[in-house]
Amino acid sequence: MPEKTVEQAVAELVSEFGGKHDSDYVSHMVHTALGLGADKTSTLDLKIASSALKEMREAFAMFDPYADKKKVTIFGSARTKKDDPLYLHTQHVAAELAAKGWMVVTGAGPGIMEAGMAGAGRENSIGVSIRLPFEASANPIIAGDGKFVEMRYFFTRKLMLMKDSQAFICMPGGFGTLDETFELLTLMQTGRGAIAPTVLLDLPGDHFWQRMNEFINLQLLPRGLISQSDLSLYRVCESTSEAVAEIEQFYRVFHSVRYVGKNLIVRLNQQISPEYLVRINADFGFLCKQGFFETCDATPQEIQGNDNLDKYRIKFEFVRHDLGGLRDLIDCINRAD
Repeated sequence: MPEKTVEQAVAELVSEFGGKHDSDYVSHMVHTALGLGADKTSTLDLKIASSALKEMREAFAMFDPYADKKKVTIFGSARTKKDDPLYLHTQHVAAELAAKGWMVVTGAGPGIMEAGMAGAGRENSIGVSIRLPFEASANPIIAGDGKFVEMRYFFTRKLMLMKDSQAFICMPGGFGTLDETFELLTLMQTGRGAIAPTVLLDLPGDHFWQRMNEFINLQLLPRGLISQSDLSLYRVCESTSEAVAEIEQFYRVFHSVRYVGKNLIVRLNQQISPEYLVRINADFGFLCKQGFFETCDATPQEIQGNDNLDKYRIKFEFVRHDLGGLRDLIDCINRAD
């Protein structure tokens, strides 16, 4: 009797224990894990891969019940004290967003992270902490809550802080906050992350982010290290009301995007007029690789996945290299009557 191939053995294992959902991806993960062993991967590298997959599974399961809730991630320093005006500023913006139905996601630590949760309240907070020897795993607001997960690696933690949120507020902070802020902008700039409203929120009269914005305009832009349209990927604000308005306005007409084949499908909360579509084609035709913007029905792929079938749609073949221009297009769509 012939021996089983690896493919047959994995297929049987996944069929019996891997569930029925997206079994191909489960099989790919099993094959990759076996490949790591066959490659004689070092113990340290196996530990990293195993731990990362395990903690991502835990984080995915924690976020899953809140998939339909709109979420905003707040980044900021763990070192900000409770008597610092920035703490109160963060608390206020989180409270305003929670009042409008947003859940607040933070790194679950002290400082700005705690302020965001204090403003949103425990019931509207989600925490993704990092295990550090000099810092408690979670602040008192979220500790012991089911909406909290602790992670070993910064890269998996950043993934979970960004993946499920539809808006971002970056408060002043140190190396960690700057790392998170610029990774977020890089993901949007390169199309590896969804375009989302991103507010760099200063304290009135204290121009932390405004000075950073000046550096970007005076050093990065003239050297050709970024494009002019990349500046559209973020907004520097001072007031909490301005920050909340920036986030809410982003979803006034625009809902979401999805690539289907060569086309980018833009889903809308309301239909735009033929006249406004003519304006979009005139002002943003440079974003079309070929053809033009046109209205469309839900694609077969979207219908199969029951993907926002109640939304209106326009489609175009996106050039893909100008994500700042895409953000400008979204702003234009949101100004439609």
